[in-house]
Amino acid sequence: MNHGKQRVRNIHIILYNVFVNKKEVTILAERVERQFLPFVRRPSRYIGGEVNQVKKDLAQCDLTVALCFPDIYEVGMSHTGLMIIYDIINKIDGVAAERVFTPWTDAEKVLLEKKIPLFSLESKAALNSFDIIGFSLTNELCYTNVLNMLDLGGVNIRSSNRSEKEPLVIAGGGQANCCEPVADFIDLFVLGEGEEAVVDLIEMVKRGKESGMTKREILISAAHKFEWVYVPAFYEFEYDDAKIKSFEPKVSGLRERFNNAVVEDYENAAVPLRPIVPFAKAVHERVSVEIMRGCPGRCRFCKASFCRRPIRYRGVQKIIDIAKACYEATGFDTVSLLSLSTADYPKLEELVAGLQEYFEDKHVGLSLPSLRVDQSAITNLAESLSSVRKGGLTIAIEAASEKLRLIINKPLKDENLFAAALAAYKAGWQRLKLYFMVGLPGETENDIKQIVQLSFQLAKLRKKVDNKTGQINITVSWLTPKPHTPFGWLGQKPKEYFKEAKHLILEEKRKLRARFLQFKFHKIERSVLESAIGRGDRRLADVIEAAWRDGARFDLWDECFDYDIWKKAFGKFGMDLEKLAAGEFERDQILPWQHLGGPEKKYLLEHLEDTMKKFKDDAR
Repeated sequence: MNHGKQRVRNIHIILYNVFVNKKEVTILAERVERQFLPFVRRPSRYIGGEVNQVKKDLAQCDLTVALCFPDIYEVGMSHTGLMIIYDIINKIDGVAAERVFTPWTDAEKVLLEKKIPLFSLESKAALNSFDIIGFSLTNELCYTNVLNMLDLGGVNIRSSNRSEKEPLVIAGGGQANCCEPVADFIDLFVLGEGEEAVVDLIEMVKRGKESGMTKREILISAAHKFEWVYVPAFYEFEYDDAKIKSFEPKVSGLRERFNNAVVEDYENAAVPLRPIVPFAKAVHERVSVEIMRGCPGRCRFCKASFCRRPIRYRGVQKIIDIAKACYEATGFDTVSLLSLSTADYPKLEELVAGLQEYFEDKHVGLSLPSLRVDQSAITNLAESLSSVRKGGLTIAIEAASEKLRLIINKPLKDENLFAAALAAYKAGWQRLKLYFMVGLPGETENDIKQIVQLSFQLAKLRKKVDNKTGQINITVSWLTPKPHTPFGWLGQKPKEYFKEAKHLILEEKRKLRARFLQFKFHKIERSVLESAIGRGDRRLADVIEAAWRDGARFDLWDECFDYDIWKKAFGKFGMDLEKLAAGEFERDQILPWQHLGGPEKKYLLEHLEDTMKKFKDDAR
């Protein structure tokens, strides 16, 4: 009798698993608690259980998704896009999304020693237990962390080596538009905005899984249906030495150029109204509300300004309602308005006034981190900004001379810059944070020195308000030509050029005795690596894997970045890292990224020709 009941029970289990094609979920909670958490320096990064997290029973879900962020918890928990996708997926019936962050070096060591797979925060499920692994790619230097997370999670790093039982590995984010260097590691890329695309893709995978489709069949179906889906394995390149000779599909009927997914109804785009409150202090611990998409400017070095189109705005009341809901669900003491250029929001004064009216008596500050100085925007806002934290105002000037600003298509006049800075001092700001870039086309030694001179003048301008000198923090970055921009064809200045520029800046500061100017410089070698990888093609996969196997991790972190590892990895495959970074593309050359969304090549070349014309006119 009991034997018969057991047979019936087993048949039911088999039929159920066949129907939903379920994977076995490996939960590591007990091992994590006993063998992992007591041995890491910051267990708060790995425990989960925060206020507002979503935890479903993975064994009862039709589809499970591990949302992986290739950096530590504190950085990933500040990434708005990740939190949006997490919220969207968890609202789909029968689907669960859980978070996975890159373990810091001490935690990686414990995982390897104890043979514990990388796990999710919510359920402590092994990474290879999920149906889908989704990565947010934010920067070229996060790629070794992607490989490390896959490997620690028990997943083959190369898509061609993965079995049918292994998760489908998907990636999105800004780097998806120039993803060829990591194409061999990812099954499918989502190009553009994810709010609606991820729902369509999840539903397709879910239906395919329920109907017994293979992973390849699901990928082919997605590649045919969605213009924003890129499956690298279905395409091949032919090379002629360093150049690309051709790019074409291996599967009949597939498109050869892709378009970014775009959320048309931005007013009603998904927003998490109950953000997770992190246990470990995040980089940005605040209510973050995106107020617009896109940027009216066309700075010729900025990939986002060319790829994130069209421009869309949220309504004032919608933004205020979102901010209120998020504040009530979290208790954060700052509301941050996010966009590529907050000053271009058409009703910014009305929005600031509405937020101030609600939050001022709650001692909640307002942060405007992306103000572009244009037509005395600060002047117009000064009276409305009483609730804004007055620690420092950030202004991205980029180039110290008006001449260079015209070349990069950022026509900011000095008179407007000084008027805005003076208004900021009058409104209560005591210091400014300025961003400059070195290595621009047409740049001279005098232009570099002018970075110090302009900063000096802006600091002294405060004397007109309270007879004190302003404190100026200046960040200097090195131009890294980016894909999908007019500068993408240009080579990066050599490493020695940047070293000399840094010397010139510090020497000019010394001559002016300007102790109130504090300079911070991006690491030159890291910018060189960004240029080499960012504009690379699929052949760089071998280099990235070699660097990772040789110990490259957390390349965005000074304490982990090892330039020699990367030089050795490039050399192993007959490539010179610094020559690749400085390399130029011919105008008619096939670019490694030209098929991956973004503007048409002709449009970008028109911008480039205008740049060269301004450069030549100025030289005369």
